[in-house]
Amino acid sequence: MSIIAISTRLLRPRVNIFSIRNVKYERPELRFRKSETLVSNKNYESEDQNLNEPVGASGYVLLGIPILTFVLGTWQVERRKWKLGLIDNLKEKVTLPPKPIPDDLNELEQMEYCPVKVRGEYLYDREFTIGPKSLIKNGAGASEQGGGLVSTRGNTGYYLITPFKLENRDVTILINRGWIPSKLNKLPKEKLNHVPGIVEITGIVRLNEQRQNFMPRNDPSSGVWTYRDVDAMSHMAGTAPIFLDLVASSEAQNGPIAGQTRITLRNEHLSYIFTWYSLSIITAWMWHRLFIRKLPLL
Repeated sequence: MSIIAISTRLLRPRVNIFSIRNVKYERPELRFRKSETLVSNKNYESEDQNLNEPVGASGYVLLGIPILTFVLGTWQVERRKWKLGLIDNLKEKVTLPPKPIPDDLNELEQMEYCPVKVRGEYLYDREFTIGPKSLIKNGAGASEQGGGLVSTRGNTGYYLITPFKLENRDVTILINRGWIPSKLNKLPKEKLNHVPGIVEITGIVRLNEQRQNFMPRNDPSSGVWTYRDVDAMSHMAGTAPIFLDLVASSEAQNGPIAGQTRITLRNEHLSYIFTWYSLSIITAWMWHRLFIRKLPLL
């Protein structure tokens, strides 16, 4: 061995075996991470599966709701047009110039809400009442006002019906002279300014009134009338089956409040239109979110 090799060995640093043993080495992490590409592909596959899911029976039922409510809303639009036209027709009829009562009284069946002029005499001893009834003012609703013998502070009262003998004709008809409050129904009717002799009046032709479900039935034997049954009333009073509502211009001073012809009809179609169209919009949005976008409602 040469002198150079010996000197190299002597100069090489010695390694402490014990210190090497105490060194801790980190173990390599063997866990494999999923590829982001694979995860995204699986998400796309699940979304495609959701989009391709059939609608099912419940979906078709829900789809039918916006269609049905849209049809109902459109139907209410047409109903409202019809009702407004009917109200306009009634208002036009009651404002026509009054005509003489026709010779053929059967023609009056085609003249409801039309004004006619009659001349004759009231038969006060055979009058009766219909009610309870609400006061009609200007063709609509009950109103309250004071003054005069007939006060309207309470809007519940009765219609005073008086037979009327036509002049120069052997015909007696029924006249609704007007509204009186309930307290006057128990008093002698002479307080309501009975006009004697021949008078000329104008009245609106009225036909039978349909009884409402909540309304009590008429009791002719007891003289109780809750709704207008022209045939039964005329039979009881011994008159022709003709019924006129006295117009306000023919009202007697300190007498019943005339003009008790309702020319407004119940018209709630606008609220129905709003309800049906709102339901149609809401349920259509629900269906689109659930079955088109495949998203939860909340």
